[in-house]
Amino acid sequence: MSLLSIKKVSMFFGGLAAINDVSFEIRKGEILGLIGPNGAGKTTMFNVVNGFYKPTKGEVFFNDQKISGHRPHQICKLGIARTFQVVKPLQRMSVLDNVIASAFLRVKNRIQAEEVAMETIGFTGLIDDRDMISKGLPLGKRKKLEIARALATQPELLLLDESFAGLNPHELDESIEIIRKIKERGITIMIIEHHMKVIMSISERIVVLNYGEKIAEGTSREIAQNPLVVEAYLGEEKSA
Repeated sequence: MSLLSIKKVSMFFGGLAAINDVSFEIRKGEILGLIGPNGAGKTTMFNVVNGFYKPTKGEVFFNDQKISGHRPHQICKLGIARTFQVVKPLQRMSVLDNVIASAFLRVKNRIQAEEVAMETIGFTGLIDDRDMISKGLPLGKRKKLEIARALATQPELLLLDESFAGLNPHELDESIEIIRKIKERGITIMIIEHHMKVIMSISERIVVLNYGEKIAEGTSREIAQNPLVVEAYLGEEKSA
């Protein structure tokens, strides 16, 4: 069953098409990877889905409800949360208070918000850092905090924008395990990622963008063997 439907979406900035006539769907409970070279339109697509941009053309549907044109807070309330490529914690607040702030989307008082936050930071491995001011966290833990803040809104769909960027191998393994546990909770995930081994190992389907257009969609095996993808993206990585 489709949870999110992207229908012929285009996003123009002046005369430049950041996204051009892109369509795809995300099924409930799956992990869908969104890949492509730098500037392919991946983050722009996230910004369209969660309401930062209203598409120039096309429509976005979530649970059969049209959401293109809604504001980000309205879309978050409907059940779509996201992380950012450049992590943006509330820097002068503790880890716990950062997550409490997100939890207030669904709950009515501090006690309930703290319960949600404590469970979430435990889930993401931040329980020992709960009283630390967030700006003092190393990158790996800031990435976890970004995921925890999104999870505290209790989403149906989680958009992860380069949550693995800059992590060491141990942190990568920890983050992969967190994402697999998120899926086990029934949360659907769309993830932008440049670590090809990661994206191929966790994604059930992958959509490939290049110059704002969808050039391929399929399983990890199908994408890895697609000559257009190899030329546009995988081949580029191999030659780097």
